[in-house]
Amino acid sequence: MLNRIDDYIFEVPIGHQKGMRVPGRIFISERLLEQVESGTLDQVANVATLPGIVNYSMAMPDAHLGYGFPIGGVAAFREDGGVISPGGVGFDINCGVRMLRTDLLAEDVAPMMTNLVEDLFHDVPSGVGAKGRLRVSEHELDEAFTRGAAWAVEAGFGVPEDLEHCEEGGRMEGAKPDQVSLKARKRGRPQLGTLGSGNHFLEIQRVDEIFDDDLAKRFGLFRGQITVMIHCGSRGAGHQICTDHLQVLSRAVKKYGIELPDKQLACAPLGTPEAENYFGAMAAAANYAWANRQIISAWTREVFERYFPDARLDLVYDVAHNVAKVEEHEVDGSRERLYVHRKGATRAFGPGRPEIPMAYREAGQPVIIPGSMGTPSYVLCGSAGAMRLTFGSACHGAGRIMSRTQAKKTYAGAEVKDVLTRRGIKVMATHPKMLAEEAPEVYKPSFEVVDVVHHLDIARKVAKVVPLGVSKG
Repeated sequence: MLNRIDDYIFEVPIGHQKGMRVPGRIFISERLLEQVESGTLDQVANVATLPGIVNYSMAMPDAHLGYGFPIGGVAAFREDGGVISPGGVGFDINCGVRMLRTDLLAEDVAPMMTNLVEDLFHDVPSGVGAKGRLRVSEHELDEAFTRGAAWAVEAGFGVPEDLEHCEEGGRMEGAKPDQVSLKARKRGRPQLGTLGSGNHFLEIQRVDEIFDDDLAKRFGLFRGQITVMIHCGSRGAGHQICTDHLQVLSRAVKKYGIELPDKQLACAPLGTPEAENYFGAMAAAANYAWANRQIISAWTREVFERYFPDARLDLVYDVAHNVAKVEEHEVDGSRERLYVHRKGATRAFGPGRPEIPMAYREAGQPVIIPGSMGTPSYVLCGSAGAMRLTFGSACHGAGRIMSRTQAKKTYAGAEVKDVLTRRGIKVMATHPKMLAEEAPEVYKPSFEVVDVVHHLDIARKVAKVVPLGVSKG
């Protein structure tokens, strides 16, 4: 039974699940709520049982069933008495998205679109288990784990200005490469500079609509402009790090006498060796992901330079949407250091936060929300409502409403490609089944998800971009 708090806020009351310490809150429209599985609501309630949770267990409008936490889940835990849980971060640690803006117009690029997509597909490896063009030493891998995008820029993949427009400057402090297993290293070493598979993509887009002229100007966006969006994460390294530490934290649950309604919520009390080692390994994976997106950005720039030698591709922003971070937030009138878990949720800090780059600090943090394949994506700006309601968090995408298995039974990859082609979208993928799995219809409409956070003043709409060319895993 849900209690309606507002047009776009529904509450899972204490008592939905035995042991709930706080209520659950889902930020969603009534129409989108109809598409949410009951298991997702159960997961919101389960998270609310964890020690040290503050205010609410939360879910964004794109929420759906995940491992332990729902995808689209947000939860903050007190430093004293709280826990950290890999289920609240996910297997693809620092899966995230970055947007590059160009000084090119759509009509300038149209004659070269096929060439651009084919070159991007060739130059940026994608697909399950894909290996990159880059060969790194163990020392260089440690540098990627420790210094993230900063290492990549020093290695020649980009410019220092890129780091100013990355969440955390493209580098999380506290990384512990010594907590990354040999198996994770082996998986990660050949995969720097690769997209991966699933919903990951490299997309050429056109700015189709501007909602806020002032914010768009601050972000360097204008109608008809060509942008590029890169969506990927920490590849096999992050997945293995999560797998390894889930085993350790499953034992920690018994060691510290934590009662859980679901073993997928394996966790450890903050300050314990198990918690600190997981956080350090997670930070290493997050840094790897920032290095990965930085390298892909450099190769994307190279492709554009072949056809448009004078074009500029500047980074608007890079956001993570699978990570746990230590942040200061106001709780009951005082500032507290909290461990904020965002799994399938984007940081959306409002104006004035010191973590936001100076160029955007007065306005708020850019929030980049990718749509499903063939549908619009959005650029938003973090607002005051996010700081009040969601610990500075927003949605991260459209949110699946159909499993990959069901999608492959329902759609044929060739037909999906044909539909996109007729709509003027050039798409390339490693296998037709990937197109079936990612058919636009298997996701919620991105505009409906974005409208929820806009109405709640969590993040304001700035611009809508539409796909012109897509490279998929």
